[in-house]
Amino acid sequence: MSSSAGKLFRISTFGESHGGAVGVVVDGCPPRLPLSLEEIQRDLDRRRPGQSHLTTPRQEADRAEILSGLFEGRTLGTPIAIVVRNADARPQAYESMRTIYRPSHADWTTEAKYGIRNWQGGGRASARETIGRVAAAAIARKLLATQAGVEVLGWVHSVHELEARIDPASVSLAQVEANPVRCPDAAVAAAMERRIDEVRRQGDSLGGVVECVARGVPAGLGEPVFDKLEAELAKAVLSLPASKGFEIGSGFGGTRMTGIEHNDPFEPGADGRPRTRSNRSGGVQGGISNGEDIVIRVAFKPTATIRLAQDTVDSDGRAVTLEAQGRHDPCVLPRAVPLVEAAVLLVLADHWLRQRALDAIPR
Repeated sequence: MSSSAGKLFRISTFGESHGGAVGVVVDGCPPRLPLSLEEIQRDLDRRRPGQSHLTTPRQEADRAEILSGLFEGRTLGTPIAIVVRNADARPQAYESMRTIYRPSHADWTTEAKYGIRNWQGGGRASARETIGRVAAAAIARKLLATQAGVEVLGWVHSVHELEARIDPASVSLAQVEANPVRCPDAAVAAAMERRIDEVRRQGDSLGGVVECVARGVPAGLGEPVFDKLEAELAKAVLSLPASKGFEIGSGFGGTRMTGIEHNDPFEPGADGRPRTRSNRSGGVQGGISNGEDIVIRVAFKPTATIRLAQDTVDSDGRAVTLEAQGRHDPCVLPRAVPLVEAAVLLVLADHWLRQRALDAIPR
């Protein structure tokens, strides 16, 4: 079972939802990068459970511990190991479901593949695994910000049928964090909050879309064939729990345009490099970043665990009715925002290091 990603900025996550701990090992971070535990904790606090009435009531402080790779506030260039202990694990809550396959979960498929599964909250398939990705991405965020001037920011674009109107070029972190939904459009955010709370009380769930922008990305990241930058971004975000769709730039909307309508005309930039007048490409052309903002959208399905009765089967093939227990988000979107940011940051950090290696070769 592979739990690793990246070529030069490499991560390996570990741990189960209701085990002793979860975490990550980051290999390939350059030495002498100033880094503090507080910078890692800041991103972990944005994904932790129990933030509001819109999220799971599981109470986890998610306090990170750095076990290696950091000395006197700077990275050593050696593997950085980060662990987060599980404090509010309740594996007994899943006892009644140990032989039941939960609809739209990884229970049946995991057992079909490996012949064994951790039925306590889903094990590795749980969204709690993403703690390691977010912790690693906090390091990638610091690396990209200080050495490349890159900023990555995500927000909730839509929940169910409620859609915000947001300009990716101008949205700020303060606007995103101004409400528990993490939607910068305050009026739509209020409607989203009411809708999520209504569905939560009904025992049901909702899905939606997270939008994310990467600003200041230099031209040249990515490769023209199998490692196209948009392909790498798609793989990263579609590996997140509950993700079901990916768009970049105009996305599927571009199919309703003609070529002349969709193409991004070039014009001279202030630095002498070509710039595009529009950004329907979403910052990537031919698999390589073009220096414009990278804008992506990720679709997330409604949370699979709901309190409403559902038809399913058990491991003996008998039809049963499931009324799920446990603590789950009625809508994953608010907590998915830092996960999408993490996926983008990890891909960009890896490709930035790969490009830096290429740039070291005389042209």
